[in-house]
Amino acid sequence: MTSRIVNTFVLGLIGCATLVATAQSFRVQCPTSTITHPNAANNNSEPTYTAPTVQTLGSGGYLTPSSNVNGAVKCQQISGGDGYSTMANGTQTFMFSFGPLSGLADIAAGLPGTEYPNVFNAVYPGILQPGDPAATDGSTTTTPYNFFSNTNPGAITPPFSWNGAVGLIGDPDAPPIPTPQGVTATGTAVVAGGGVETVTITNPGSGYYGPTTVTFSPPTGCGSNCLTAGGTVTIQGGQVVSVDVSNTGIGYTTTPTVSFSAPTTGCTLSSQAGCIDGHVDPRQIMDVGVMNGNIPAPLMAIDEDDEFFLTLSNVGMIMRPDLFEQHTVHFHGYPNASSFYDGVPDASVAINIGGSFTYYYLAPDAGTYFFHCHITPPEHLQMGMVGQIYVRPRQNRVPPSTTVNASLLAQQADLRTACRRPGDGGLNPVTSYPDILCTNPMPASTGANPSGGFTTSSASPTTPVATKMYAYNDGDGSTAYDLEYPIQIHGFDPNFHYVGMTFNPEMFVDMKDKFFLLNGRSYPDTVTPGPLSTESSDGRSHFAQPLPSIINIPDGGRALLRLSDLDVQEMQTLASLGIPMHVIGYNAKLLRDQEGNNTDYYTNSITLGGGESLDVILDACTTRATNGSCTTPMAKGTYYLFTPQL
Repeated sequence: MTSRIVNTFVLGLIGCATLVATAQSFRVQCPTSTITHPNAANNNSEPTYTAPTVQTLGSGGYLTPSSNVNGAVKCQQISGGDGYSTMANGTQTFMFSFGPLSGLADIAAGLPGTEYPNVFNAVYPGILQPGDPAATDGSTTTTPYNFFSNTNPGAITPPFSWNGAVGLIGDPDAPPIPTPQGVTATGTAVVAGGGVETVTITNPGSGYYGPTTVTFSPPTGCGSNCLTAGGTVTIQGGQVVSVDVSNTGIGYTTTPTVSFSAPTTGCTLSSQAGCIDGHVDPRQIMDVGVMNGNIPAPLMAIDEDDEFFLTLSNVGMIMRPDLFEQHTVHFHGYPNASSFYDGVPDASVAINIGGSFTYYYLAPDAGTYFFHCHITPPEHLQMGMVGQIYVRPRQNRVPPSTTVNASLLAQQADLRTACRRPGDGGLNPVTSYPDILCTNPMPASTGANPSGGFTTSSASPTTPVATKMYAYNDGDGSTAYDLEYPIQIHGFDPNFHYVGMTFNPEMFVDMKDKFFLLNGRSYPDTVTPGPLSTESSDGRSHFAQPLPSIINIPDGGRALLRLSDLDVQEMQTLASLGIPMHVIGYNAKLLRDQEGNNTDYYTNSITLGGGESLDVILDACTTRATNGSCTTPMAKGTYYLFTPQL
């Protein structure tokens, strides 16, 4: 098989719904604030990393951030079900697979579907059903679904912009209120004997469904002997019906003013503000989720320090109504804090058809990870329930500086990521004891400079570039890149899929991969731009293979390939012609030893087995200056990646 790389560079690579009528328990969770990220207003963007999070002992004995809160809250919803894809032999292929139920516009543009709370919790402004812009795959509209940009992912705008969670609605128990937010109640106090005796309601208002307060103006002319009145409000039918004067006050010679708090915002047809709590409309989820399976599964991406809430909604497998398959999400090799969210059903939970479950993760070390269903793994992996998640490093958020050393101060001051050794100067308050379990040790230094940082070698960039991204917290710029591309390696046995679709017993012992897949495609589909569509049993075309495997490298730029192998039985080799493969990370770990020496290497091919990942940089520059700028770019043209396992 062959594929191509073109320079601007283009790098071409070769390569569960039974409808439950009344028993749905779908639910979506995306909190706007948490104990770790208490300020909701700060959780809708990724903050600059200037210092480690400072925590204090809060109420209940929990450590709560008091300053320098890093990271944000991210959310995503996916479906577990079935679908069709098309392989190189041109036939339709039945899959068990995950599909997107949030971030639809971003996924359509080739981006991860992971969203901030204010985006995820945005309710679709219409009635989401087949034919609406956010529910259609575009095959029946005048705007074709061919707006994925291989040159710059996310640069081309899809025909719709909504990225909220499918099915999300307000709490059905919260009644609607008049537009815009109801009417504030008014009342008049009756004074007797120097105190407030009663309150007469002159306007009961409307839209009161939450806590309501009443205040009285204080008495005058009696000095310290005065006491302001107080009372509690009774609400019925959204209106103020009475006030219980629990404290009559002292010293009232004139009638005080009475003020009620404004009605709380409730649910309206045009706005769901104030009542989004995870309730969903199962019709919308089933309309969009059925036959919506993707290969690879919807892409996920978070940053270190983030809290990630991932909801899996099991819509069932409409092509196999005899199966009552549960599904899970297992993040392979991902350091979960609790087995409860690991996705292995023996140690956690499995999600039945018609149900949802929200997984919770704290972002671990940067790197390329992947996920799959852990129910009958050989079957569900082979059938396509596989996808990628990657974690971006804190180094991306450290403010650019004239020297690497100044930028590293914040990172090395954070005990969660610091990797210190004797002689590191000001970065290491305790210089006599090295950290023997450093995840990403800093480069070996030739001595501390006056700022207490490191002196980097002349072969590494010494000036961070603001526009660059980094694969890891490398400290020396060695993992810098311009564009990143997820490449999922997978194997495919058409016979196994066929017997699965025709209700025959699946013979696991006979499973044999016939196709080498990159992002769910084999040659010649690997050199086809844009998503691939397959007409499914519902008569509609679904773009179940959304990610192309063509890579464009900017002139003199660097492309980070996040490679993961999710084969069930085969080892796969990927070779490069003309552009060396700079391997910088393996299984989500920076290639660097405990002494801080880079152990990265260059090669013309890599070989991975199932459950392994590699981070590879393809550099379209033959000569770089010490600050990382390209002085001699490679010749523009088409280059090839291919498998030699013919």
